[in-house]
Amino acid sequence: MKLKILKCHGSSNDFILINEYKQLLFSEEQRITLSKHLCDRKLLGLGADGILFFQNSENADGKMRMFNPDGSEAEMCGNGLRCIGRFACETLKKNSVLIETLKSISSVAQVEDIHQGVKTYQAELNTISLDNSIINQPLPTLSKDLKFTAVTMPNPHIVSIVASISDSELDEIGKQANNDKSLFPNGINVNFLQILDSGKIFVRTYERGVGLTNSCGSGMSASSLVYCLLGHYPFGKSILVYNKGGLVNCKATKADNYSVYLSGNATFIFSSSLEFEFPNLSEMKHYFGEVFVDDIQNYGRLIEFSAA
Repeated sequence: MKLKILKCHGSSNDFILINEYKQLLFSEEQRITLSKHLCDRKLLGLGADGILFFQNSENADGKMRMFNPDGSEAEMCGNGLRCIGRFACETLKKNSVLIETLKSISSVAQVEDIHQGVKTYQAELNTISLDNSIINQPLPTLSKDLKFTAVTMPNPHIVSIVASISDSELDEIGKQANNDKSLFPNGINVNFLQILDSGKIFVRTYERGVGLTNSCGSGMSASSLVYCLLGHYPFGKSILVYNKGGLVNCKATKADNYSVYLSGNATFIFSSSLEFEFPNLSEMKHYFGEVFVDDIQNYGRLIEFSAA
């Protein structure tokens, strides 16, 4: 078969987007196999932090299904949701859309550019719950020193506020939290949150099914919520969230329920075509198509700005 794909990223959290809006192309087993193969950065010059399948929906403008490199399906992906949102808006010729995810429906809308020339979309994460037994509490099996807060976005997260971020410590805790099923049977995303200034934080995430990533949209959203929940910053005010891949804006709100509004880039990198047949994916051929030069260059300027 021949398959058109789009490589895209949100805060350098990169994805391969596959359009199934008009017709479903793959079985569940094939999605798992494709995800493991296409996300492998050693193959085909592709590689990604996940696969985004854009599908039709009876309840919204479209549906996002996101598969991790290990073949597991994520309940939510904030960076991927912005990318799907942009693709849906441009495909359906709308300024805002409702996107069905595994456990909720989220609104995504184009908003003012976060930096000159960087196409920016705001996604609402609104299916949020807290584990009241883990709010700023120690988890001795993970760390002797740190305290954690558990938040479901609806994918599961724990957040720890740290004085400085150590990648090696985060990697070690992330692996322990996901290998030891006694504490979190379904695995967990682990976030370190460093407070830089009032309304400015830095977030680093170990993603379940992925490992350390440049950024994690739901992780930055969970961290922003915890930042407010623990009294470090008021609810309802914009928070500038820096990450290894750039920056986003988050606003955590508390009314009848918790919500987080996540605004950031949805950058297209290139389009390509793949030619393959199941099960012989090792013989897959990759043909480059359009490169989105302006998107890439404009985001590069945002990276320079965020590092200054």
